[in-house]
Amino acid sequence: MNIKNKKIELADFMKLREQVLLDWPTGKEVDLEEAFAFHKNLPIEQSFSALLSEAKQKQYILIQPRAGVAALNKHIELLQYLQDEGTADCLPSTIDSYTRHNRYKEAQQGLEESIVEGRSLLNGFPAVNHGVAGCRRVVQSLKVPVQVRHGTPDARLLAEITLAGGYTSFEGGGISYNIPYSKNISLEQTIRDWMYVDRLVGLYQEQGISINREPYGPLTGTLVPPSISHAVAIVESLLAAEQGVKDITVGYGQCGNLIQDVAAIRTLESLTQSYLEEHGYHDVMITTVMHQWMGGFPQDEAKAYGVITWGAATAAFAGATKVIVKSPHEAMGIPTREANAQGLLATKQVVSMLKDQRMPNTLELLAEMKIIEMETRSIVDKMFELGEGDIALGTIRGFEAGVIDIPFAPSKNNKGLILPARDNVGAIRYLETGNLPFNDEIKAFNKNKLQERADYEKREVSFQMVIDDVYAIGKGKLIGRATKGDKQ
Repeated sequence: MNIKNKKIELADFMKLREQVLLDWPTGKEVDLEEAFAFHKNLPIEQSFSALLSEAKQKQYILIQPRAGVAALNKHIELLQYLQDEGTADCLPSTIDSYTRHNRYKEAQQGLEESIVEGRSLLNGFPAVNHGVAGCRRVVQSLKVPVQVRHGTPDARLLAEITLAGGYTSFEGGGISYNIPYSKNISLEQTIRDWMYVDRLVGLYQEQGISINREPYGPLTGTLVPPSISHAVAIVESLLAAEQGVKDITVGYGQCGNLIQDVAAIRTLESLTQSYLEEHGYHDVMITTVMHQWMGGFPQDEAKAYGVITWGAATAAFAGATKVIVKSPHEAMGIPTREANAQGLLATKQVVSMLKDQRMPNTLELLAEMKIIEMETRSIVDKMFELGEGDIALGTIRGFEAGVIDIPFAPSKNNKGLILPARDNVGAIRYLETGNLPFNDEIKAFNKNKLQERADYEKREVSFQMVIDDVYAIGKGKLIGRATKGDKQ
């Protein structure tokens, strides 16, 4: 194992590019010099970095949906609708599952069948198949910046084509788009592949073109303690910064307890900035994105709006830079464009009303921030130790040792020894800490918090709490209370 967090030499990168661009015929459309010129001629309104910078400076929250269909014209129509009717501040092209697994031939077949059928038979936009020209049609048809959202372990060709196509933000990372998504893919390989993506972004940056990078925060989206998602975001930010990335948006999936979620967003930004500066990256802009509730949704639309607006309020109180919006059709599958727009409008209403309100630093909030910081630093610092100062090597060894461990992840690289559960006010704690490098103070804190809930519900602290919590939101609650002890 010789992986190191070192900037890829330009000659080595260019040699790799020759092979990457051969993976599908549209790769030959990519001309870096011409792509640089195209970006430099884009209006400032289509720059994700410029939008995020302004939002951070003026302290307002951007709203962004998830959206993507197969056919080019239909995809453009969908995004224009969400821009104009949904009032989205920024837009995505959510990529289809075949493309996420580099199965471009099947994606092409699905695209062709979608055109014939007149409806999307893919669950997203096959950007590689549409090529640079198709991506540019998307970008040039809109008034706001567009991001690539996907879930791809090997996103090198996708990045080449979409960035050349004018997209100004690219989501994902070598950990967050491997461990929660795949079973048998080598973590070392995905980290290398994402170093390529970040080196490519760095080349654009060297030309004065800022491309936003966004590690995927929610991970498995199910009872993920803030310190786990924070650790992954920090590591992916460090890896990106080494390759020349200067604009990073770190993400977090709403957990449901207001104090914990506000504490998480605030510590996510401060910890990421701190680690970057500690390791010599002093000129990186850090912003935050909160994903509205990623777990099970109620099927009833009115109840779904309740979940959506609670996420909007949480993002506002926390001071997140951006919020990723869900739709009232979340429990039923891919939403209609109208439902997607309704989720955006509901969110926009709440964040606009709360624009000038932030949660004050109460003793309870400061205490939650402190425990998140302690837990996160324990994990990240141990990874640096295992890597003998190198975070790429430390990440590989960290997962092998279980000092970083993502709950409910399918990857064989993940120990899967930790178990999260909610405490008596709905904050996510550690029922089992596995091999996480926590000291006795952290372990006792988590144990006591879960014991408070057990005492309240008159039951034992057990795995049943985990099961109950997973299904709670779908039943209209945050905490999976034991029926006998439920005093709500």
